[in-house]
Amino acid sequence: MAARDLQERIKKLIIDRRLASGAPLPTEPELMEYLGASRNSVREALKALQAMGIVEIRHGFGTYVGPMSLAPMIEGLAFRTVAGHYRGEDSLLQLLELREAVETGLVSRLAGRMPEADLVELDALVDRMEEQAARGAGLAETDRAFHATLYRGLDNVLLCEVLEAFWDAFHRVRTDLGGEPQDPKVTCRQHREILDAVRSGDSMRAEEAIREHFGNIRARLSTTAPQGLPHATMNAFDR
Repeated sequence: MAARDLQERIKKLIIDRRLASGAPLPTEPELMEYLGASRNSVREALKALQAMGIVEIRHGFGTYVGPMSLAPMIEGLAFRTVAGHYRGEDSLLQLLELREAVETGLVSRLAGRMPEADLVELDALVDRMEEQAARGAGLAETDRAFHATLYRGLDNVLLCEVLEAFWDAFHRVRTDLGGEPQDPKVTCRQHREILDAVRSGDSMRAEEAIREHFGNIRARLSTTAPQGLPHATMNAFDR
């Protein structure tokens, strides 16, 4: 039986038995009998599924349903984007455009509907950005926290992880970006505008604020022409 077929049958077993993350799978001999496959074939199928996060092999204890995390997909997306970028493709710009489309489509749902506690947290993050800008510190991590907090209330795990993929890919090539870096004060103003629009319930204004925020990044990406893959960037994937 082909390795792919075994993987699919094990996945079907998990679905059919409605096994949750952390639930034990049948023992290796039981899987061999159920699948009609050799020990080596079953082990290879389980190893492949473990790489996808679908199962977790605990040596000496057995095999369990894995966390079913989107991390492998997100890591693949980030790697594909960065690798394409250093081949001279516009993959990072494409990822930016995807994120911009997602955020402009979702921010209108947040306008006028965010809990006060989240608005207070966003206020504090923008205050922190303004303080960091005043002393010449980097804004990247606070910017990242702002967007994560902004969309947290949508309770969409996939969305959060895709946005993380953007940040991850962008972080890995940030020193290679062309054009002039945006004035930190402008970055702060743009985030304050996003927050004010969401708080006021003005969905059109919120969408425009998101687009403006991405404008400078898009311009910088459009002028980027990498000549090679720096050693430091390759090391960024060795996590």
